[in-house]
Amino acid sequence: MHPMDMMKVYGRVAEIYRLRLGEAVAAYGDAMRGAAGAFAPAVTQPREPAAAWRDAVSYWFDAGQRTLLFWDTMRQRGNNWIAHEKAGKPPLLAFDHEMIADARTFERPANYALVRILPPEGVQLDPAKRPFLIIDPRAGHGPGIGGFKKDSEVGFALKAGHAVYMVIFFPEPEPGQTLADVSLAETEFLRIVRERHPTRSKPVVMGNCQGGWAAMLVAALDPDNVGAIVVNGAPMSYWAGNDAENPMRYAGGVLGGSWTALLAADLGGGVFDGAYLVDNFEYLNPANTYFSKYYNLYSRIDSEPERFLEFERWWGGYFLMNRAEIQWIVENLFVGNKLAAGKAEWAPGKSFDLKAVRSPIIVFASLGDNITPPQQAINWVADVYPTTQALKDAGQVVVGLMHHSVGHLGIFVSGAIARREHAQIVDLLEYVEALAPGLYGMTIEEDHSGGEVKYDVTLEERRVEDLAMLQKYGRRDEIPFEVVANVSERNAQAYETLVHPALSALVTPEMGRAMRALHPLRAVRWGLSDLNPFLAAMAPLADFARSQRTPRNEGGPLVAGERLAAASITAWWNLFRSLRDATVETEFFRLYGTLAMLDPDLTAPSAPALVEQPTAEVDAALAAMREGGFTDAAVRVALLAQRRNPGQRRLSTLKQIRELVGHEVGLITLPADAAQAIIRRQSIIVDHAPEAAMATLPDLLKTPQERAKLAALLDRLVDRISFGPELTAFIPQVKGVLAGTGPGGQVVPFPSQVAGGAA
Repeated sequence: MHPMDMMKVYGRVAEIYRLRLGEAVAAYGDAMRGAAGAFAPAVTQPREPAAAWRDAVSYWFDAGQRTLLFWDTMRQRGNNWIAHEKAGKPPLLAFDHEMIADARTFERPANYALVRILPPEGVQLDPAKRPFLIIDPRAGHGPGIGGFKKDSEVGFALKAGHAVYMVIFFPEPEPGQTLADVSLAETEFLRIVRERHPTRSKPVVMGNCQGGWAAMLVAALDPDNVGAIVVNGAPMSYWAGNDAENPMRYAGGVLGGSWTALLAADLGGGVFDGAYLVDNFEYLNPANTYFSKYYNLYSRIDSEPERFLEFERWWGGYFLMNRAEIQWIVENLFVGNKLAAGKAEWAPGKSFDLKAVRSPIIVFASLGDNITPPQQAINWVADVYPTTQALKDAGQVVVGLMHHSVGHLGIFVSGAIARREHAQIVDLLEYVEALAPGLYGMTIEEDHSGGEVKYDVTLEERRVEDLAMLQKYGRRDEIPFEVVANVSERNAQAYETLVHPALSALVTPEMGRAMRALHPLRAVRWGLSDLNPFLAAMAPLADFARSQRTPRNEGGPLVAGERLAAASITAWWNLFRSLRDATVETEFFRLYGTLAMLDPDLTAPSAPALVEQPTAEVDAALAAMREGGFTDAAVRVALLAQRRNPGQRRLSTLKQIRELVGHEVGLITLPADAAQAIIRRQSIIVDHAPEAAMATLPDLLKTPQERAKLAALLDRLVDRISFGPELTAFIPQVKGVLAGTGPGGQVVPFPSQVAGGAA
């Protein structure tokens, strides 16, 4: 690299760092001014001495009671943690369940099991509806997050009449267990669910966070048994993100790659402690980790303990992985980013191939998620299918749903998110397989006019090429991560050669268990429990305080001062986090950006060619343009109509169309695979040869009765649904072609835009 180029890089990095520092200080100043503004009215109002005295007495009495109740809640948290450990850390589900299969008994054992959720009283399941298989994340915590509350993914799937199964796991892995064993076990679970429910449509597979990419691995291994796939907050493109927004993506480079995970596993006697992963999550938001969540408990001590204890029971349940499992995850996913490239091997010479997945995929992400940012959740689509045309020609449907603010955990546990987003996802799943191949943006609209909130879903086709807009610098800032992967590989080789042999011989499994027990996240729980003799009097004192609760003046100056202090502490922690993340980011790009510039083989992902060679599937579909029957013709007309008017499509409209003509069109009476094959084939024909597709419609309708039937269905739709002038004018063209003549003697050419969906 030329010295001047190096200086430009360093200058740009320094400029960005100064910008980050300025933003951090400005945010701190805004927070402090807001807190001071809320504090001022309470202390500037004149008060009589007697009133001030009463306010002070009530405040300090209340503070003493709150302190007792706070520490008693912490004691209860510790007791709950011990009880959960003694019980074997069962899944924390709000629903009863029964075990269907235990992978610990499989030929290749894994610490996983398949359970069936028992529907609550009053919930009726529809045997004709396909089942749901929900995979919870094994990322440090235990299972249950998908059914943590009644209003949850599990709850709304049950309310919609679907049988629901969950993949759960046990605290300790089986000896020698690998990620391949886990994926094969989950594939077997899918086969079992499919056998138990031989419905028209295949099971929906839904994965949360780590369970999302686990669901994709299952779909890649067994695409024939997978129905629609839903991945919620799941990292799939691990290098993606934006500067100043997604600090976790730099962790691999800062730590030097995968060797630290190997070291942690060796210190655990060959077992990796999930508490380390939870440490990583808590690292992201030190204000909440060390102060805010505890102050929130203190300030709402009369109402918050139940919710706090419920969540902490799950948050404090740390699960384990084998050394080989965490090594595969870090080297192939978080540092190596090999999944989308088809290089993540599950056996020698056998890789997970995401192109093998043919089922529709719904991706749910949030702009407020700093653990799995939207770029990591969706950019894999562009890695697997470089262009919109490649995605369409592969026959793939991908629907993206973006929330604007909810955090990572809120995607799975928020009742509001479950009632709005997850309920609409469940609703859409009945129709997603009828969409033409393509990338769609899903939005949820609310109607408050009737007093009760009603939702409707709109789908709008998007371009794969536009996904780059999610990142400020396109994909260029991913180049240094390839250097990280190379450095990680060399560091891991050195560690395995120089350190691992000695450390694995020195640290016994018993020593590993002792170290896990002393991990700070565990120690703070059993240390603040009834095991601590200094807390023996806490329970009776707290009970006495509850019986004598003294209300405080929430509008008084002392309460205002308390809130000002809390806001100040939170602002200081946030300032620290911003400065820390800016420094880490700057040094990351300074080091690995420089190394990347020294390697001429590393370049930014190039823009793919917009004109691609036809695939064999495209050639076959075009060659069979004149083949098919009434259902093919109806689907082709629907796709041609949507090509004429490529705007938003409402789920409510799709429901109307299915209700009016669905059975007569015939798609919903066919097996799901056969129906999707028709939609894919006709979509290719309409996409590549729209004029010929229109002209050859009569070849698909062998008799005058069939042509008259299709014309009558079109008239019924136009009479009952308002489609707008574009589509209304399109109907006479179709009738003219069916009769042998188009309007004015010719077929009107179609625009170049493509939009899909055949209800």
